[in-house]
Amino acid sequence: NRLAGEGGKCHITSQVMVSSYGAHFGEETPLVGRYGSGTIFFTYCNLRCVFCQNYTISQLGEGSAVDREELAGMMLSLQAKGCHNINLVSPTHVVPYILETVEIAVSRGLHLPLVYNSGGYDSVETLELLDGVVDIYMPDMKYSDEKTAEQLSGIKDYPRVNKAAVKEMHRQVGDLEIDNEGVAQRGLLVRHLVLPNRLAGSQEVVCFLAQEVSINTYLNIMAQYYPCHKAMDMPLLSRPLLEQEFYEATDLAHQQGL
Repeated sequence: NRLAGEGGKCHITSQVMVSSYGAHFGEETPLVGRYGSGTIFFTYCNLRCVFCQNYTISQLGEGSAVDREELAGMMLSLQAKGCHNINLVSPTHVVPYILETVEIAVSRGLHLPLVYNSGGYDSVETLELLDGVVDIYMPDMKYSDEKTAEQLSGIKDYPRVNKAAVKEMHRQVGDLEIDNEGVAQRGLLVRHLVLPNRLAGSQEVVCFLAQEVSINTYLNIMAQYYPCHKAMDMPLLSRPLLEQEFYEATDLAHQQGL
């Protein structure tokens, strides 16, 4: 019971925690535009990725508690700075607070597209609460294999839940829509981080997107893996990604028409 001060696996109780917020220029190009993506990094996460590059935030709890008024103020501040959107990073475990906050912010003039930037482990039930609220979904597709998901993120059913989530996201917002200035306004944008030794199951991911979601899915295949957090203790993850591993994944996507 969060309202009674109890925290579950994500550690969050009745308060939201934010590690930082500001105009971010390191996100996907359609989100950044000229003035940046208005990014809010929530503390903690519903996954336990052993290779997380932001583990001090997602697992060690780096950040400060904020109330709904303060969070709404952050959104409005980012809008005032000219950001193209409000980008909610790791929002899954704080969806009820986000919904309450958006209502406050909209009543005060917030009108930017809302980006739901998640690890992809989202229930359809949760996503249905966001239907008509979120404009742009940007989930990860991390794994295709249950055993790998359990070993690397502590979640055995990640592939099943992830696929259902991506389908629901696409049902709500469709393919990514980009305006004349190259800035995303609505739609689905999928991220896939290539892991060493084919641990991410890239072939299954691209086939799923092309065959079961949309051939026009905007897919960002990422090459920035490097061993951090607990990854150095795992032989299959203890080295950087090889160039040929990345190009193998992009070739697979091109073969599927993505």
